[in-house]
Amino acid sequence: MRNLQIIILMFCISCYGYGQTQLSIEQSKSMAVKNNNKIKNSVLEVDAAKESKKEMFTNYFPKVTASAIGMQALDPLLEIKMKGGNLPIYDGNPASLANAAQFAYMPDVNMGLFNQVGLGYVSVLQPVYAGGKIKTANNLTSLNVKVKEQQQVLTANEVILITEQQYWQVIILQEKQKTLEGYIRFLDTLYRQVNTAFKSGIIIKNDLLKVTIKQQELQVSKMQLANGRKLALMQLCQTIGADYNSDIMLNSDLTDFSAPENYFVDRNTALPNRAEYQLLEKAVEASKLETKMKKADYLPSFGVGAVGYYMDQLESNLDGAANGMVYASLNIPISEWWGAKHKLKELKNRESIAKNTLEDNKGLLSLQMEKAWTNLTELNDKIHLMEAALLQTEENLLVSQKGYTNGILQLSDLLEAEALKIDTKNKLIEAKSQYRISLTIYLQVTAR
Repeated sequence: MRNLQIIILMFCISCYGYGQTQLSIEQSKSMAVKNNNKIKNSVLEVDAAKESKKEMFTNYFPKVTASAIGMQALDPLLEIKMKGGNLPIYDGNPASLANAAQFAYMPDVNMGLFNQVGLGYVSVLQPVYAGGKIKTANNLTSLNVKVKEQQQVLTANEVILITEQQYWQVIILQEKQKTLEGYIRFLDTLYRQVNTAFKSGIIIKNDLLKVTIKQQELQVSKMQLANGRKLALMQLCQTIGADYNSDIMLNSDLTDFSAPENYFVDRNTALPNRAEYQLLEKAVEASKLETKMKKADYLPSFGVGAVGYYMDQLESNLDGAANGMVYASLNIPISEWWGAKHKLKELKNRESIAKNTLEDNKGLLSLQMEKAWTNLTELNDKIHLMEAALLQTEENLLVSQKGYTNGILQLSDLLEAEALKIDTKNKLIEAKSQYRISLTIYLQVTAR
């Protein structure tokens, strides 16, 4: 699957580009969800919880056990010794027994039993009442499945947010590279103009050196941006499960921005749908089930069963014997009641703690949503202000260029005007990227 995704990624080549692999934000998030190991582990956690639930359900069924044993004793386990002697012969007249005239000799009898034995049995036990423990345990495992599913949602949100942050970090550096290239072209053109003016004796060499120094500074910045983009792209590839490729270019559209109002949702409406809130509710529910589970330990348990067995002394002159029985079992944990009151009170306190935690975090979750909304609207306002500022810096640059050409302004004023425009443009790029990240955060904290 991973190799297939890489192949698809390599085919996403822009028709107007230079052979670079194009990667969109949606492709990045999709690959992260499929390939990230944290999400894979969360899926396995859900599957494990479901298997545990199925296992717990089998406790409703009878418990069937079978066993077989064979033994050879050093001495018989049961010895029968009968003294021999003369036994009166009975002629049919009871009166003659006391004065019998005829006798039969009976030798001593020594008999050993169970010298070697084979025993096999099957037992079936059906729990009838266990204080509600089986039902409660099944409810707990069902609740655990829901908890793992909500945790899976949170894990996916975390990975998606990390992917988004890393993606836009690359975009920021990528766009700054484009801006820097424009700045370099501007200085190259300015250098030719200044060099011509210097050769003509119109200006002194100092102006030419200023341009040269600035060009060297931009080459250093260019190298730093390239290294920064490489590291940021490698980090992104690690997150989404793709092999690093220096030709990967990220698609970005920093011109199409919808107003925050298009995404607004009431906090009270969004709160019950949040995975964090649902996990807190399930923590309260789990604490109640744990109390109920403990109560079952102090209640009687009752079950019925049946046992069938076959025993053979493994001797040729003796036949085996089969038998069976049914039985009922009642267990009353009398001594457990001594500490039950205190244990149940402890669990009740834990229920109260879980409820208090829920109430406390409801406020925190609402505050988180409000903060996310405030950040989003502030960044939207910042973008509009920066766009207006960029227009002003561009106008200021045009005025400075005319002033320098007409000899009214110095070269340093022109360089400062260009630097101001570049700095404003970079800040606008950062603001737009941060807006996209903040939008993702706002959508996540409002359960979307």
